[in-house]
Amino acid sequence: MAKSNPAEFVQEVRAETAKVVWPTRREVILTTVMVFIMATIAALFFFFIDRLIAFGLEQILQFGA
Repeated sequence: MAKSNPAEFVQEVRAETAKVVWPTRREVILTTVMVFIMATIAALFFFFIDRLIAFGLEQILQFGA
């Protein structure tokens, strides 16, 4: 394995970092808002599914008692 010195490594890192396309402030905000919206929708969905399953189990257990 070839060894490179620290100066070459830093140059390569800077070259690779320059190739990165960084998102704009608007894109970051929009993406963050969409993540919060989707997380809220998923949480509500699983909450209502959990309540439905709990209700069904209560009905089954009361029927057997």
